[in-house]
Amino acid sequence: MILKKIFLFYKEGFQNMSKTSRNLWIIILIKLFIMFAILKVFFFKNYLNENFKTQEEKIEHVSEELTKIPK
Repeated sequence: MILKKIFLFYKEGFQNMSKTSRNLWIIILIKLFIMFAILKVFFFKNYLNENFKTQEEKIEHVSEELTKIPK
């Protein structure tokens, strides 16, 4: 029920927007898609999968990095 109200809230907001505002939001959404979908695939490799074989090694590395005290 609450999700439906949220969806209708945004749907009504987009319907009542001016054409310029709607175009700006479309540009923003396209940029976000490019940044998170396309650039991630080509430029940001999966560091943990490349450098650690087992799940335990990955967990150990992440916990060490998170608890490391900066100098």
